[in-house]
Amino acid sequence: MYKLIAFDGDDTLWHNEPLFRQAHVQLREMLGHYVDPELVDDRLYQAELANLSIYGYGVTGFTLSMIETAIELSDRKISAEDIHKLAETGKSMLRAPTRIIDGAEDVLKQYAKHPNYKVVLITKGDLIAQQLKIDRSGFEDLFDGIEIVSEKDPLTYRNIFGRYGVDPEEAIMIGNSMKSDILPVLACGATAIHIPYEITWVHEMVDQTEIDNDKVITAESIAHVPGIIEKLENQKTSGSMEHV
Repeated sequence: MYKLIAFDGDDTLWHNEPLFRQAHVQLREMLGHYVDPELVDDRLYQAELANLSIYGYGVTGFTLSMIETAIELSDRKISAEDIHKLAETGKSMLRAPTRIIDGAEDVLKQYAKHPNYKVVLITKGDLIAQQLKIDRSGFEDLFDGIEIVSEKDPLTYRNIFGRYGVDPEEAIMIGNSMKSDILPVLACGATAIHIPYEITWVHEMVDQTEIDNDKVITAESIAHVPGIIEKLENQKTSGSMEHV
């Protein structure tokens, strides 16, 4: 039987990527009279990659990447007013209310305080920004533990599962990112349920050749997760290896 159910936060329990896309569109429009919009996309992504090792994932690094992109692509002609607008965009992203994904609250409440499971949030990003989202979600009391990490890889998951006293084979991770929530979980021997989100940041995309379709379990929405977990439990009990 499974002993731990872990949930991703961004774009699994609450909407996140649309905020970044809206800010991206604003940057494109701002720089439209300097360069082709497609150049903005490429330069912004390169800036984000370069800043990940310094600022990590989240709004802070993204905002600074937008400012760097604006300065470079405008050949330093961007106005102080526009730089201020970009900074304010970042602040507004941090202040934005947490928009819960349909069905997420019902599923969490189904497992909260469940006698058979520990329920853990495993979310990646800036500590303060992630904590703000959790506070605004109203979900904090539904978890037995909250883990805010800078990266999601097999070692991170193994360490987290170990802290809660479970082996990887006794854990299930639910998330939207194949790169962060699914593949590293499968690599450490745990089970993962993929819930595709309508928008995916290019950095979280993976080549289809990296995906072992026989191991990936997909849910159409978070509302389908309990039924999948029940089926997985039944298979473990019966010893069946039938794919869900």
